[in-house]
Amino acid sequence: MSKIRVYELAKLLSKTNKELMEILKSLDVDVKTHMSSIDTDVAQLVEDALRNDAGASVGIKEEKISTSEERVIVAYESTVAETASLLGVSPADAVKALVTAGLMLPANAKVDDKALGVLASAFGKKLSRPVSGGEFEKTVESAPRPTGKSAPKGAHLVPRPPIVTVMGHVDHGKTTLLDYIRKTNVTESEAGGITQHIGASTVIHQNERIVFLDTPGHEAFTAMRARGAQVTDIAVLVVAADDGLMPQTIEAINHAKAAGVPIIVAINKIDKPDARPDRVRQQLSDQGLVPEEWGGDTIMVDVSAKKGLGVEQLLEMITLVAELGELRADPTVDPEGIVVEAKLDKGKGPVATVIVQEGTLMRGDIVLAETTWGRVRAMLDDRGNFVDTAGPSTPVEILGLDGVPQPGERFRKVAHEREARDTISLQAQIRREEDATRTKRLTLEEVYQQMQQGETPQLNLLLKCDVQGSLEALRNSLMKLATNEVGTFIVHEGVGRISESDVMLAAASNAIVIGFNVRPDSNASRIAEREGVQIRLYRVIYDVIDDVKAALEGMLAPKLREHILGQAEIRAVFKVPKSGKVAGCYVTEGQMKRNAKVRLIREGVVFWEGTLSVLKRFKDDVREVAAGYECGMSFNNFQDFREQDVVEAYEIIEEKRNLE
Repeated sequence: MSKIRVYELAKLLSKTNKELMEILKSLDVDVKTHMSSIDTDVAQLVEDALRNDAGASVGIKEEKISTSEERVIVAYESTVAETASLLGVSPADAVKALVTAGLMLPANAKVDDKALGVLASAFGKKLSRPVSGGEFEKTVESAPRPTGKSAPKGAHLVPRPPIVTVMGHVDHGKTTLLDYIRKTNVTESEAGGITQHIGASTVIHQNERIVFLDTPGHEAFTAMRARGAQVTDIAVLVVAADDGLMPQTIEAINHAKAAGVPIIVAINKIDKPDARPDRVRQQLSDQGLVPEEWGGDTIMVDVSAKKGLGVEQLLEMITLVAELGELRADPTVDPEGIVVEAKLDKGKGPVATVIVQEGTLMRGDIVLAETTWGRVRAMLDDRGNFVDTAGPSTPVEILGLDGVPQPGERFRKVAHEREARDTISLQAQIRREEDATRTKRLTLEEVYQQMQQGETPQLNLLLKCDVQGSLEALRNSLMKLATNEVGTFIVHEGVGRISESDVMLAAASNAIVIGFNVRPDSNASRIAEREGVQIRLYRVIYDVIDDVKAALEGMLAPKLREHILGQAEIRAVFKVPKSGKVAGCYVTEGQMKRNAKVRLIREGVVFWEGTLSVLKRFKDDVREVAAGYECGMSFNNFQDFREQDVVEAYEIIEEKRNLE
């Protein structure tokens, strides 16, 4: 019997998902969500029920029509001037109302939900957004942010766009998928085609906004990936159909589960000849993500990011899951949110990418983060356009901060600059006290002394990065390389170019300077050459990790490993004049090599160890004999072997030590 999903049936019947869920519940049909599947005979029951209630439905429809006549329908792409025309007022009057409410929007600017609320309140109209099926998304009567004291949270809750985090393993196609969705080409601007920072962008799908966070997939960005899951509403897990689950894929699953967000799986690269999406589904099932078609509750969509296959279905699934979550926020309260990324720009100064979670952030607001503050001098959206307001679920870059905040810091609006300064001053004092209790920097003499005393030697490093997110990820990854035999010590870290003082500090601490996406100035380069300070510059983060790991492994003694070559069974013992005894053997496993180390095993117990001195095939000396062949053997200074003894040949391999 064929099946149909609830949301698909809702489309066919021109009903909302919520309405159809109520109808199914009244018919005693057990469905969990609008993503659930029902049999076609159940769908027929629903149609029959609606047909029987046709008279009541007509009454409801007429009521909706009469109600809609009191509303003004404003399309998503409408400008202030177009909205003014719908309201029957002049564009100048509409702009004046917006300016009075603190929204600096010209007549040709597009109206968002915040502006609609202001215009609805100013001219006493009910404004609505259209959606498919003839219904209205919501009616906006008034939503201006009050001046002075903020309204209590929850007083003016309105639907907000979902924040979607794209997660997964490196090179599984996360950014390429977003490229297709956003119609951009971010991957070509990233080193090695790998995303180095968290990016935030907004897309419109069927008149619905979706905010995407693109988190890097390499394991070095575990902390950044975890932070993305903390601010997200939906996690899209990208898994390559030709590669399957990888360690970073499992990390991403754990982060999303810990954050308690729904997971949608995009099985990418299905256009490749060696794609095996069913194998990926089985691997995901082993991790607790059972696909819907197998009786589970995890949505999985086969896609090709390069060709665009399945992308529309993926976006539809995101919209439906967001609808099920009933995401709402209050745009009228004081704004607060999360710092997603931050950097020090040469021309703009400190720049922070933030996502507003509650309230409406405006140009001119005083914002306070955990380590810095500032008055918002300008805001840019994900396309680089200047904006004056940012409502819930809106990602923007803000300029005007006093310093570079740490990614993951919360920010909020404060009323006065003095409050912000006093708070930051107190936090700085607390950090200074914490820094004073840290272990002092090690010198080369101290490292040498530690090695002489059998203590753990440490490799001193000085880190400079372009943005705080990379700095945090790099520091955490390098510190994880430490073992009980060797360790790393960060003598200093910071954002921005490598300066003269950085090189002098590295010289005093015998540290190596690691620069990620930054360069030293001329003075720093000259002093580094004079002082013998090594400066290593990188653009891809795992190159840094590989090099530091190699340096630490070079401090370890080589590891000796035994490699079994093969086994042979002694089936006969011959006496040879002037040579003593010769063992007639049959090689059962692997191979036997002349001059290899051997051990004689008798009844499961090692009886003797030594060297295989002579190896013959018939009368000829040979270097090796493979399994399935007979051979003759003699051993150095040992002839006490018997029939049925087992000869095991092995060699000792000297291996470079690896960090554990």
